[in-house]
Amino acid sequence: MRKGKFHRVIAIMSVLALVFTMAACGGNNNGNNASSGGNSSSGNSGKEANASTDGGNATATNDAEPENTAAAANPDEPGWKSDTSPITFDWYLNFSWFPNKWGVDPTSQYITKKTGVNINFIVPAGNENEKLNTMIASGSLPDFITLGWYEDGVKKMIEGGMVEPLNKLADQYDPYFFKVADPAKTSWYTQPDGNFYGYPNASSSPKDFEKFSGDYTSNQTFLVRKDMYEALGKPDMRTKDGFLNALKMAKEKFPEVNGQPLIPLGLHEFTETGNYSLQDYLQNFLAVPYEKDGKLYDRRTDAEYISWLKTFRKANEMGLLAKDIFIDKRPQMEEKIAQGRYFAMLYQRSDFAAQENALFAKDPNSVYIAVDGPADEAQDPPTLAGPGISGWTVTLISKNVKDKARAIKFLSYLISEEGNKDLYMGIPGETYDEVDGKATFKPEVLDLMNKDRSAFDKKYGASFTFWMLMDTNMNLQWAPPSVEPSKQMEDWTKGKTKSFSQFDQIDPTGNSEEGIAHTKIDQTWGKTLPKLILSKSDADFDKLWNEFLDKRKDAGDEKVQAYRQQKYEENVAKLKEFLK
Repeated sequence: MRKGKFHRVIAIMSVLALVFTMAACGGNNNGNNASSGGNSSSGNSGKEANASTDGGNATATNDAEPENTAAAANPDEPGWKSDTSPITFDWYLNFSWFPNKWGVDPTSQYITKKTGVNINFIVPAGNENEKLNTMIASGSLPDFITLGWYEDGVKKMIEGGMVEPLNKLADQYDPYFFKVADPAKTSWYTQPDGNFYGYPNASSSPKDFEKFSGDYTSNQTFLVRKDMYEALGKPDMRTKDGFLNALKMAKEKFPEVNGQPLIPLGLHEFTETGNYSLQDYLQNFLAVPYEKDGKLYDRRTDAEYISWLKTFRKANEMGLLAKDIFIDKRPQMEEKIAQGRYFAMLYQRSDFAAQENALFAKDPNSVYIAVDGPADEAQDPPTLAGPGISGWTVTLISKNVKDKARAIKFLSYLISEEGNKDLYMGIPGETYDEVDGKATFKPEVLDLMNKDRSAFDKKYGASFTFWMLMDTNMNLQWAPPSVEPSKQMEDWTKGKTKSFSQFDQIDPTGNSEEGIAHTKIDQTWGKTLPKLILSKSDADFDKLWNEFLDKRKDAGDEKVQAYRQQKYEENVAKLKEFLK
């Protein structure tokens, strides 16, 4: 995920979580008091598809009072059951890569028939931030909005009064929400005004991590094409010399893949704020600490990290970095992964599951496998990001929502065990059966999921095809055992996965002095990073590096770091409370 999140992440996707915490808070729980968060690193990237779907028409207006008010609401009964008349919600996803439409698969059709709710997904055609900022500026937000928790737009919408407090909607229209919402998550997202406005997916509380850490995997992996790696004698790529030598040998031995040039190394895409692979991913492989003695550590100036950035610069000087990696976006990278054109990748494994399955179907030896990648001089094991309490994305309900009651009731359904089971397992008797008391995918369904994820999404729509409010802890009770080719990558990360929740939401966002400074610094880094890798010598690298440090200081980095330290300390205290 973070963003690198994860993303997503899935960056990302795939951030994992645990078994759900059930809390009976009645209808008078307004959420726990907690400090507001900011932003951190992580993430996933996200084509304006204006995905019109078949379904009912919404006629309620924003000011209309629904028939089922708080007086009639039963806190012990799912609110959505009180009204299953047809309604269509517009749902914006801030991820341009999202390809699916609601209502074309059996699972989403089943949920619409069950709840009466149809969804029209809207995704940006190009730059996500431009699309979201335009909607915010015009005040034209759709009913639901899902975006990375780390994105600046979250704070803009909250501070601009553009989204509904979920706790107040639940109090008034659906107190059952408090039965199914995790109080640790609602507390984590509670703002200084005592309200929480978003609910996360793929989120794991500290207690979750304590209980299930042995099952957790990370999306952060260093990957090599299996057949090529083995043909080269499985070279050690943990050291700088070993890393460069392996890339060199791969290019010499395999100059072409099916008539196209080999790309020795693949990375996440370069964006206006940098590159996940060359930031958190690389730092985590090098086990660069986030803090020392209670003080946040400046990971970007870590000597090991800078030395490895210079190694990537050397790789470019040696002709081992293709120009593709500086300009390609996710669709282009997915195409090249499917062609097996990369030798190695520092990449989020869940982002290319469909391509990996396609490679496996053609030739199991042509897949990508996780191996030990860049390491520090002491060869310490990596500290890979596991699931955190912030999750991957948050979903908010707009002030423009056409029916407040139906919106919060549908959100309650989606985060409940019933909703998560429907979204993950699909339709009882059609996509799964109960076998010895456990929901189990039918053989043909599971077979397609393991072989062709894209075809599975369109044919069945289950297994969190619609991941906006997935609880990746809850689904552990239904998830089938991993199979190859994903199993090898997942297993490699086990035991190396850490929780970094205390470092989430500490970066300033919005229009505050610190937020503006942080944005400027991130954008400066986004321009500097590719120049560092493309610099002609270490001396040129050092010159660019020092210029960046000066620009960072001039932009107000001292105030940014003071803000981050304060938020980090607040997070530490808050997380301790969750463990009681």
